Amino acid sequence: MVDLNADLGEGFGNWTLTDDDALLACVTSANVACGFHAGDASVMRRVCDAAAAGGVRIGAQVSYRDLAGFGRRSMDVPPAELTAEIAYQIGALRVFAQAAGSTVSYVKPHGALYNRAVWDDGQAAAVVAGVRLAGGGLAVLGLPGSRLLAHAVEAGLPAVEEAFADRAYTPRGTLVPRGEPGAVVHDPDDVVRRSVGIAVERAVTGADGSRIPVSARSLCVHGDTPGAAALARRVRAALEEAGVAVRAFA
Repeated sequence: MVDLNADLGEGFGNWTLTDDDALLACVTSANVACGFHAGDASVMRRVCDAAAAGGVRIGAQVSYRDLAGFGRRSMDVPPAELTAEIAYQIGALRVFAQAAGSTVSYVKPHGALYNRAVWDDGQAAAVVAGVRLAGGGLAVLGLPGSRLLAHAVEAGLPAVEEAFADRAYTPRGTLVPRGEPGAVVHDPDDVVRRSVGIAVERAVTGADGSRIPVSARSLCVHGDTPGAAALARRVRAALEEAGVAVRAFA
């Protein structure tokens, strides 16, 4: 069994990036942008309404305050400030989730914050403190072995290990930085193969050709990838054909 998640609501005003409706038709969890790297009040409300109507679990995709850089620029945010901003983003999304008859079930950092929280104790602890400040005992999605998940466990929050179908891995099991060649896997056939391998074999081929163990309860397909909706449909179909039940994590 595996959860299939995608980043949604990555638009702002008249600008749109993700095909939210098409992705919501095949994923089981929606990482909704909360306004700091993308998204605004109208976008959050629309995505929450559609997710609730489709029975898709809603998660807060929190980020550094970086609209211009799409949340992909590393920032040195003081821990207390980051904690407050994480709780602020969760709270904003929770209003729209509850109005749609649903709730925010989990939190997943985005971009530079996600990668920073893999190794930076201070930033990881600040994110978890923000989740606790928002209340509700929300689950935290993160990379296996990350400091983020370690702090979530210490705080008594559900820690959910996540893998990426369309991102390259280093031999250490971390993601190849986006600025490096080959960081994103573009070949749809390769993405599908990797997805099944992660779910069934619990392993993925790294950028150097080595076989890397991967333990994941949730699998991410990036919503901003060209053709993301069609790719997500293929991934889900291949998983189900391989005998993998695709459903939201417990």
